[in-house]
Amino acid sequence: MSGTPEGPVHPEPAETHAAEPALTERHLARRAAELRDYRAAFRVSQLAMAVVDETGVVVVANDSLGALLGAEPSALREQAAADLVDLASDGRTWHAYREVLGGRRSRFRCTRRLKQADGRSLWAEVTVAPVPGSRRVLLSIADISDRRELQARLRHLQMHDPVTRLPNRALFFERLSCALEGAALDAAASTGPAGPSDASHESYESYGYGRTGRIGLCYLDLDGFKAVNDTLGHRVGDRLLAAVATRLTECADSDGYTRNGGHLVARLGGDEFAILVEDSTGTEQLADLARSVLDALQRPFDLGGQRLSVSASIGVVERAGRGTTATALMQAADTTLYWAKADGKARWTLFDPERNAHRMTRQSLSSTLRPAVERGEFALEYQPLVDLTDGAVRGVEALVRWNHPQFGSLAPNRFIGIAEEDGSIVELGRWVLNTACRQARQWQKDHPRERPIFVSVNVAVRQVWDSDLVADVAGILAETGLAPHLLQLELTESAVMGSNGRPLQALQALSDMGVRIAIDDFGTGYSNLAYLSRLPVSVLKLDGSFVRGFQDEEHPNPADELIVEALVHLAHRLGLTVTAECVETAGQASRLRRIGCDTGQGWLYSRAVAPDRIAELIGTEPLPV
Repeated sequence: MSGTPEGPVHPEPAETHAAEPALTERHLARRAAELRDYRAAFRVSQLAMAVVDETGVVVVANDSLGALLGAEPSALREQAAADLVDLASDGRTWHAYREVLGGRRSRFRCTRRLKQADGRSLWAEVTVAPVPGSRRVLLSIADISDRRELQARLRHLQMHDPVTRLPNRALFFERLSCALEGAALDAAASTGPAGPSDASHESYESYGYGRTGRIGLCYLDLDGFKAVNDTLGHRVGDRLLAAVATRLTECADSDGYTRNGGHLVARLGGDEFAILVEDSTGTEQLADLARSVLDALQRPFDLGGQRLSVSASIGVVERAGRGTTATALMQAADTTLYWAKADGKARWTLFDPERNAHRMTRQSLSSTLRPAVERGEFALEYQPLVDLTDGAVRGVEALVRWNHPQFGSLAPNRFIGIAEEDGSIVELGRWVLNTACRQARQWQKDHPRERPIFVSVNVAVRQVWDSDLVADVAGILAETGLAPHLLQLELTESAVMGSNGRPLQALQALSDMGVRIAIDDFGTGYSNLAYLSRLPVSVLKLDGSFVRGFQDEEHPNPADELIVEALVHLAHRLGLTVTAECVETAGQASRLRRIGCDTGQGWLYSRAVAPDRIAELIGTEPLPV
């Protein structure tokens, strides 16, 4: 016990030192084996690869990369990797590549088209990623040509019409958008401080963009194509569409103005086609192209023994690409195509900004007409109806005006037709009738000692069909207190002469109520004089065209006077009174009075004026006759 040391027993140092070298040797051997395996895998890999140092120079390349580039792998050492796989051709790619080399980005991938040693090209996916534990990066190149080819085939199927083989709507709008962007860039470059560079123009030309900065479009559809499908079947219809596509392509390819090998011809759907001119030289080019298309399509088609003749309507738009959009261009083309159809079909029509502005104004008026009544934007003016014998004001015609917040004061001819089309004439007509009757009753109250004047209100036939006009009139007369004989309703000759059923019953009920019925613009419609005796009419208003024939006082036309005299005589025999419209001179008034016309209306007496001006005329000196 005396020789035993106290405390723990420690291992001998000699044992520890003997174990450490053995562990290190095994580790190094394993690492060496791994490196050999990596190098072997690198050399025999079918994926083209190269190790690149931090400066972008190839350190080592494998056999696949050598085969891809047509060089020995050893010959690729010390070469710039970016030059081998075209990484410096654009700024974004070059910047991303340098980010990975500098360790500021973990990975970078791009697609490049590379040329092989035999001259063929392939699509390659290039990947650059850092090598772990090293400042070097691994460059790998995968051949994706088969995938790209499959994608191209799928895209072609997706972007082309199966019947005509033409580009479809999706591809057309893609090309149109690109063309507009290119035209805008071209225009911007041409107006820049130093002018466009040669490189930029070369880029535009490679994509088909010209130097005009203009875009043209022929938008067409076939006239009566539905009848072909309905009578001959869809198979013949598809053959016709394919034949039309061929002729359109021929016209586009043979356009003498083009510098880029033809224009884009597309089928937008159904029997609608479009020809896009990406480098338009002006409206003359588009007009010539449209004429050639019409001529080509008017030649008969022989479809397997079935001979067909068709025509087309074409809307033509040509404008600067800068400042326009695909939507605006197609809206203009669609509008112009509609004009071509409305003008008679089998023709081309050029976009007209003024005509389009009128259409847009009409649409704007139509959309705001109904709420305008509620907002109180309408007002009435009154034109006197003067007794031709003594010059006294016997009545007034109520004329509606629209005080539009954007377009100013609008006469009835600007909006009454729209109101009749969309049905808002019922609400507007009811407001006019109520306001006119209320005003006539107010004049009567303000001038109790004077002979009351009647008010004449225009009525559209649609008011009879779409509302209970008889009930409306009865209710308004009762509400305002105006006597029925002080209300006159004017309907056009064509409306009254063709009345039967409900309209005729309504007119008869109004007449029985005591309301006067007048035929406006008499002499311009049916002029069925025998029908007058069967209508509840009390007044004829001669159209102004008869009265204007009286203007030449030195050399009067006897025929005009004979016609008017006969009409007045007939009306009087039927118990009707006659009002002459558009009386502008004293000579006209004198001749009308001599013939026997009862009342006159026109600028000789007064234009349409506000209600307070009519109030001033009541009870004053008679107007000159």
